[in-house]
Amino acid sequence: MALTFVLDPAVTPALRDGILDLWADVSNAGGAVGFVAPVEREEIRPELVKHLVAMAEGRHRLLVGHDAAGQVAAAAFFCFNTHRLQTHWLWLCTVMVHPRHQGRGHGRDLLTAAADAARGFDGIDAIRLGCRGGLGLERFYGSCGYKEVGRVPGAIRVAPDDDRDDITMLLPLT
Repeated sequence: MALTFVLDPAVTPALRDGILDLWADVSNAGGAVGFVAPVEREEIRPELVKHLVAMAEGRHRLLVGHDAAGQVAAAAFFCFNTHRLQTHWLWLCTVMVHPRHQGRGHGRDLLTAAADAARGFDGIDAIRLGCRGGLGLERFYGSCGYKEVGRVPGAIRVAPDDDRDDITMLLPLT
């Protein structure tokens, strides 16, 4: 069943908790979304609050995918640049699909919905995103039209003696 995507949903307690649960479940399933398993919801909450504050200030926007039961099943944040020479592109941050929904094309659907939304933002020509090496994410993003444009070897330390590449991907929108 397809997900229903909503850009800029009202931030209710249910949405906030749904994103927090999603983020924890993705992290604990081994997802590369800023934390390393095991992680508790309360460890993630401060990072979510930062995103919500940035949304309130107009620096971020949110795209959420709901499943047939209305639960948060996917999410991504659009993070706008504030440097005057880089306002023509944005970052797609914290891209997540719940583990129970993975393998069904929902990640590809989320990226398509994000690109469609970004095309409607004034002055945005491209989306950049960063991903952690060692998981094959660059191949997935590549299959969705993104091109690898940068790689910093060993820039992400997930554990002692476990450094991963920080990979930058780009999707031109024009």
